Amino acid sequence: LIILHHKSKTAMTTETFATLSILFVCWIILVILDVTVCGMLYGIFRISFRKAFLYGLISLCIPPLCIAYGSLIERNRVQVNEVEISSAEVPEGFDGYRIVHISDIHARSFQKRRKVLEKMAARINGLDADLIAFTGDIITMDSSELDSLSHILKGLEAKDGVMSVLGNHDYCIYAHPEAADDDVSKVIEKEKAMGWNVLIDENRRITRGKDTITVIGVENTSPSRHFPSKGDLAKASEGTEGLFRILLSHDPMHWDMEVLGKDYPLTLSGHTHAMQLALGKWCPSKYMFRQYRGLYTENSQYLYVNIGLGETIFPARIGAVPEITPIPLKRDSCTFIP
Repeated sequence: LIILHHKSKTAMTTETFATLSILFVCWIILVILDVTVCGMLYGIFRISFRKAFLYGLISLCIPPLCIAYGSLIERNRVQVNEVEISSAEVPEGFDGYRIVHISDIHARSFQKRRKVLEKMAARINGLDADLIAFTGDIITMDSSELDSLSHILKGLEAKDGVMSVLGNHDYCIYAHPEAADDDVSKVIEKEKAMGWNVLIDENRRITRGKDTITVIGVENTSPSRHFPSKGDLAKASEGTEGLFRILLSHDPMHWDMEVLGKDYPLTLSGHTHAMQLALGKWCPSKYMFRQYRGLYTENSQYLYVNIGLGETIFPARIGAVPEITPIPLKRDSCTFIP
């Protein structure tokens, strides 16, 4: 009741009300189960019904309170996690070059929270980025999600602009698979209309003085049959040999699948969301992905997995706050400094 009647500048959204309603119904069902189990314990083992019921009731309150907190508080926050990448392969002209890595906006999750997205965009613009790298899943179901939010995303600013790739959701296969090809074209068109440089198995060079690096973007590539795998890394990398290469690839499983052992010093990915749930250092995402959150290094190759800004499945984040990652490059032979 306190939550439902709390007066604030922002009215409760339909999505939030629906979430709380579902939680309330689930809680009532669990209370009924609690009563049933306590009755059985009393009938069989003569355990105090009152004591067992109270302990059960306290336990049942924890999950819905966590989900309510994740829905009303944590998903509306944003955390800036800066990670410095040091490598002798960074050209001298790019020593100090700042990449701001973002991922998994899932525009549908911001339909009723535009002010939250505006605040996130302002945080991104305040980080003095040379390049903004977006690693896919700008939408959840279809291209229409961008219609009311494109003006916010169009305002993202970096000296070398925004470069992006497609994620599995951007192929629009989950809502209307029969019209997916047409809708993914609309997603790409809308991103380009926002001024974003969408890399579809291609690359772009960036020059500072006499030095050049290249940003390579592949279509979604995954070993899992549950996700579309359309990328062509060889095609995307054509003409980039000998340059410092930054690879944008939505699914971090692509790193083990094809990238490791090749000349790609830095790979940026998203996709996992850390499953929108982490309890301290424990995260269920680690049982699905070998690399699921943060920075990984192997044989002088780096992978950063950004856990994203938006949500899918359920509108909450618990211990997995939306993330913006500034990545300054440093010309050095030392290891990374998180």
